[in-house]
Amino acid sequence: MPAESKSFVPRIPRNSQLISAQTLNPNHPVRSPVSDPANWLPVGLVYALIMVAVWTPQGRFNAVVNLFAAFFILWFTVRGSYSARELGLTHPADGAVVILGAGLLLVVVIGVAGAVIANLGPNHPVPWSRAWQYAVWALQQQFILQSFFYVRLESLLGGRRAVLAATLLFASAHIPSPALTVMSFIGGVFFCEMFRRYRNLYPLGLVHAALGLIIAASLPDRWLHHMRVGIGFLQYHP
Repeated sequence: MPAESKSFVPRIPRNSQLISAQTLNPNHPVRSPVSDPANWLPVGLVYALIMVAVWTPQGRFNAVVNLFAAFFILWFTVRGSYSARELGLTHPADGAVVILGAGLLLVVVIGVAGAVIANLGPNHPVPWSRAWQYAVWALQQQFILQSFFYVRLESLLGGRRAVLAATLLFASAHIPSPALTVMSFIGGVFFCEMFRRYRNLYPLGLVHAALGLIIAASLPDRWLHHMRVGIGFLQYHP
């Protein structure tokens, strides 16, 4: 059975398919894939759930929202028609040298910047006993950003516009932290562009983890509030 027939959310047709359908039945209106609300449903629903989770305090309701977000990410991914290759899961060596090399350069830049501004306040590095947990979370974030949001936005908007759109979603999830919002926008452009070029999730997860750890270890914690975002950033008290 073709993958398209099993997809919960139909794969967006190419322009040639739209033209063919209109030619076969010129009286039947053909809706643009960008304007069709059904094509935006997975993106809008999951993004809304993430933002609710970010802006509600820890507790039962927040836990339920997080579970719903995880469920729908997995549901739309499994039921979707994107291949493992399109999701960036099958070629761990593709572009790895370029991605890791560029990531190392960014780590060095942030480390040097942190050393220069060390007198602005103490940092709050993640303990090594928990660093691996952050690394797992960083890979999960890249899966959500690339294998869920980016691939769908790419189908709707095209590759280059999807880079910007996915980056804006990623950065907005870090509001109201000024430092993390700006850095996540810069990082988001890098992550999404590398994914667009190489379709490789794994080195992006490693770079994401390294950047998060060096940011926590290098920048003043009064800027980062223990790397919190949303309501957690506002409620933080040293």
